[in-house]
Amino acid sequence: MHQASEHIGAIAAALARAQAELTNPEKTLTGMIRSPFLRDDDRTFRYASLASGLDIVRKTLSQQEIATIQTTRVEATTGHIHLTTLLAHSSGEWISSDWPVCATRDVEAPHRMDAALTYARRYALFALVGIAGEDDLDAPDAVASPPAAEPQATAGANPKPAKGMLNRAPVLGPPQSAELREQLLRQLASLAASEDLLAWAKASLPLKNTLLEGDARVVEAAYQAKLEDAAGPAAAAPLPAADAEAALQPALPETGLAHPKEPARKRSKAHLLFVRQQPCLVCQQTPCDAHHLKFAQPRALGRKVSDEFAVPLCRAHHEELHRHGNERAWWTNLQIAPLPVAQDLWAASPVHGPADAAVGTAPGPANLGSEAASR
Repeated sequence: MHQASEHIGAIAAALARAQAELTNPEKTLTGMIRSPFLRDDDRTFRYASLASGLDIVRKTLSQQEIATIQTTRVEATTGHIHLTTLLAHSSGEWISSDWPVCATRDVEAPHRMDAALTYARRYALFALVGIAGEDDLDAPDAVASPPAAEPQATAGANPKPAKGMLNRAPVLGPPQSAELREQLLRQLASLAASEDLLAWAKASLPLKNTLLEGDARVVEAAYQAKLEDAAGPAAAAPLPAADAEAALQPALPETGLAHPKEPARKRSKAHLLFVRQQPCLVCQQTPCDAHHLKFAQPRALGRKVSDEFAVPLCRAHHEELHRHGNERAWWTNLQIAPLPVAQDLWAASPVHGPADAAVGTAPGPANLGSEAASR
């Protein structure tokens, strides 16, 4: 923002004569503008120092009886330091400009404030008298790197494969597909343990993808049947007491030779409210928080376990559990099995309908805690 006296005819004429003799100062210094983007390079520019510009301006303006005055002030409303540059003529006419420098808090960092003040003095004075002391930063770089030469396609080169086809194995012909199918079936028949089946599935999946559709379905059906046979005796045998909690965790369904998918995680605000209404599993106090048992399901990025694995804990024991860090050890030290309690609460939850959520049919919270402790 500039200001001026009521009349500026005399100073305008004197300044015009001075500008006819003014020359731009030599740009002997180099500055750098850091790019905020990694893909762009830093930009450099040349500029003239304040001292070299003052030598030219003072010498030329003094011949036309024009004095330069630069003062600072503090803006009370904004708390910023401002620079006022004044051109005063012997006739009493004057022209001035106002330039913001920095905030008053920068006074505590003198080096930063001095750099900002020198920058403002140079820009304000050079702009007021009509000279340039730095490169045009809006212009393209003077030294531009030559454009990279595009590689010429060699004659007879293979065309670029279509998207998604780069690493896809080719499908075998009928004889080769049938032979590979029989080989995979023989390998599958020699396996017994479920761990061996999973390892075989991971290793054989690329081979299975090269089979014809009919042969691939035969291998998938044989694998599914073998997996069910291996899991049958283990499911019928009685589980040890130490594995009682692990048996309550939902089994992941197998889908052919692909990796098993995790079941959908259940969310119910009504069930969480029902859990909060139960007494604490440790001290039987109310009210409680609904604590999700983190070890009940595999970890998933940014996802809690299902609400069906929530148990009531008072605020004190809830915070104690989180401070402990090892949730399994915390429950073991209290001799409480929380997973059976969570299963009983989910079975008695009102989310299943009014018939299942009746107070008479749902086990009481105190019984749930004592029952879990006995387990």
